[in-house]
Amino acid sequence: MANAWYTYNGTGDPTLASSYSKLTGKPICLSGTVVCAIYAPAGGLFPFSPLSANILCYIDDGLSTLVPQPQLPAGTKYFVYMRQP
Repeated sequence: MANAWYTYNGTGDPTLASSYSKLTGKPICLSGTVVCAIYAPAGGLFPFSPLSANILCYIDDGLSTLVPQPQLPAGTKYFVYMRQP
């Protein structure tokens, strides 16, 4: 299944697929206090629901550390980007 970038709407629960909409390019955000975007299995306008356990873990880690996730191993592709509100 192909992945796509989805931007967080900023008002819904960041753990729900319905809180995201498809992004036409790569996000320009990186670090901050709120979720900016996720790279998740493509489900059309919204990511495939429910979000995978890995994505949910990365969202939780991003909200805790305020940096994109995952951080390990070094050089790993980020699946969750953060931003400033």
